[in-house]
Amino acid sequence: MFALKKTEIVQKILGERVLPTDASGEAYAPANIALCKYWGKRDPELNLPVNGSLSISLQERGTRVSMAPSERDTLLINDELLAADDPKHVRLFDFIDLFRVDSAPALRVDTQSSIPIAAGLASSASAFAAVVMALDRAGGWNLFARELSILARMGSGSASRSIYHGFVEWHPGVLENGMDCFAESLYLQWPELRVGLLALNTDTKKVGSREGMNRTVRESVLYQCWPDTVSRDLAEIRTAVQERDFTRLGAAAESNACSMHATMLGCRPPLLYWLPETVETLHRVWGLRNDGVSAYATMDAGPNVKVLFLEREESALREAFPLLDVIQPFASVEV
Repeated sequence: MFALKKTEIVQKILGERVLPTDASGEAYAPANIALCKYWGKRDPELNLPVNGSLSISLQERGTRVSMAPSERDTLLINDELLAADDPKHVRLFDFIDLFRVDSAPALRVDTQSSIPIAAGLASSASAFAAVVMALDRAGGWNLFARELSILARMGSGSASRSIYHGFVEWHPGVLENGMDCFAESLYLQWPELRVGLLALNTDTKKVGSREGMNRTVRESVLYQCWPDTVSRDLAEIRTAVQERDFTRLGAAAESNACSMHATMLGCRPPLLYWLPETVETLHRVWGLRNDGVSAYATMDAGPNVKVLFLEREESALREAFPLLDVIQPFASVEV
C-alpha cells in the first residue's frame, strides 16, 4: 500500500463533510508532557513516529482556540496579531487548508495559551489539538476521538495526545497510510501525582523541535539505539502507571528523557538544548532525591525542566524551587 498524503487522510476521515461558510467554533486542549518520548519519524509527511510514547496532560495549562469567518485569514496569539508571512501563521493556515474546499470561508483564529510558545513546553501540541477540535465543532462533524487524534497528528505529532486528558498512549502503528497511528486515553487516575514546571528560559528555541528531531535521526550515531531504549522504557512506564509505582515511573521517565537528549549530542555538530540553569536544576533534583525527597526530572526539546513528584512532597519541592508551577493532572478544572 502506498502512503497517503495529508489531504487524502482528511478526505478518508471526513468523507462528504465540509466546513460550512458560516463556520465558527471554540475548543480547549491541554499541553502534555511525554513520560516516554516521541523522537523521530518513520514518515515526515504524515508525522508517523518511529516509536510509541506515553504522556500526562497538564490539565489547565494548554491552548484555547476560537475561530470565526473573516474577510481574510488572521491569527492572533495571546491577543497579538501575526503577520501573514509569520512562520506560525503560515504553518497554521497550511494545516487548516487541509480541511477547506474552495467555498470555505477565510477565518479569524484567536489562540490563548497558558503555556510559553516554542520553548520546549509542548505549546504546539495543545494548539493543533485545539484547532482540530474547534474545526470539528465549527463543521458539526462529530468525529470520534481517535479520528481527531489522527487529524491533530498531521499538524504536530504530539498533538495526537493532547486530544485527551490524563495518561495517554500514542500507538505508532505499522500501516503506511497511518490509519492505525493514533493516541488513546489509558483511563487511569492518579490523584496524588504532581507535575512541576520550571520555566528556566522561555525564549523561542534557536532549533525547533521538528528540525532537531530530523537532524538527530539523520546525523546522530547514537540514534540507532533509541528504538530499543524506548520499547523498554514504554513498557516500564506503562506498568508503573498501572500499578501506581511512583519510583519506577520517575526513574524510567527521567532515564528516557536523558537518553533522548544523549541522542542529540551524537549529532555533528552536537545539538544541545540544555543551558547552565538546566544542569544546575537537574543536580538540585538529584540532590533532593539523595536527601530522601522522591522527585524526578524530565525534559522535552528545550532547556526547561519538569519535575514529577507526589502530593506528599509538594512542600519540599516548593521550598527548593520557589517559582515551581505545580500542576495537578487529575484535578477538575473549568476549561
